[in-house]
Amino acid sequence: MAAAMRFFSDNAAAVCPEVMAALLAANRIDTAYDGDALSARLNGAFSHLFGKEVEALWVTTGTTANCLALAALCPPYGGIVCHRDAHIQVDECGAPEFYTHGAKLLLVGGEGAKVTPDAVEAVTATIRNDVHQVQPRALSITNATEYGLVYSPAEVAALGELCRSLGLGFHMDGARFANAVARLGCHPGDLSWRAGVDALSFGFVKNGGMSAEVLILFGSEHRQATLYRRKRAGQLLSKGRFLAAQILAMLEGDVWLRNARAANEAAARLAGAAGDRLVLPVEANEVFLKVTPEETAALRAKGFDFYDWGPGEARLVTAWDSDPREVEALAAAIAAL
Repeated sequence: MAAAMRFFSDNAAAVCPEVMAALLAANRIDTAYDGDALSARLNGAFSHLFGKEVEALWVTTGTTANCLALAALCPPYGGIVCHRDAHIQVDECGAPEFYTHGAKLLLVGGEGAKVTPDAVEAVTATIRNDVHQVQPRALSITNATEYGLVYSPAEVAALGELCRSLGLGFHMDGARFANAVARLGCHPGDLSWRAGVDALSFGFVKNGGMSAEVLILFGSEHRQATLYRRKRAGQLLSKGRFLAAQILAMLEGDVWLRNARAANEAAARLAGAAGDRLVLPVEANEVFLKVTPEETAALRAKGFDFYDWGPGEARLVTAWDSDPREVEALAAAIAAL
């Protein structure tokens, strides 16, 4: 039986060759935990990338990066504004509440899982400033969103300005941050700290990494507490150099951008074949289609693997290593429906 042509998640993609080579090179004795020579390079590498002095902490999962960031920005009695389809709400099994020791998620709507300033103001305006109600303390957005839409620097800056006026910390879930930067062609700083973001979860696993993500803190006030939280969360790996090696390999030569561009281009090819079947514009590496059960069955019968995404919808996700022949075959199959 032929192997399925997989378009269900970029989490299932292969590890890119640069990362594998870096892991082999790191397989030698060095200081343990985060005291090794590779981990020591991370702050400088990311400070150069973002054009600002930052604290860069490796962790193993995006959930950990998100939740350590939220714990830094929001006290246990506070509230975190996010979209109702946000990963921290839908797919993290209560981890934000666990890591923050009880902070409440305050949910808003918005097309394509995008949060707007009006939506944030609408939810925060209903909360009395007294001890009987959870007080908003942070905003979390995802870029690219869970529906593959990209926030522009101006959109992020508008939310950042609102956060400052309301006294909210500002977190960005950047599981697909690379795809957003590749789409916009902007400087990473324009999409983060220059727009008011305090903490960024920078995703690498979906983009060709093996087991490493990065929490970026754009200010120093949360650094020390977050180092302790990372240890307490079981995320201070004794051989942390293997995480640092992956991350540095992706940064060198802009491998992270090369991989993201490849994934975006594959998704754009599928979007071009989909026509009016598109649920939303394709701006990163996720494609959402309007399809009938019979049509999804027909695509699967041809060997394509993907997720059903609610009634009458399917989600297709491309990756850095999507085989161009398989992308073309799927595009042709979609066009033929």
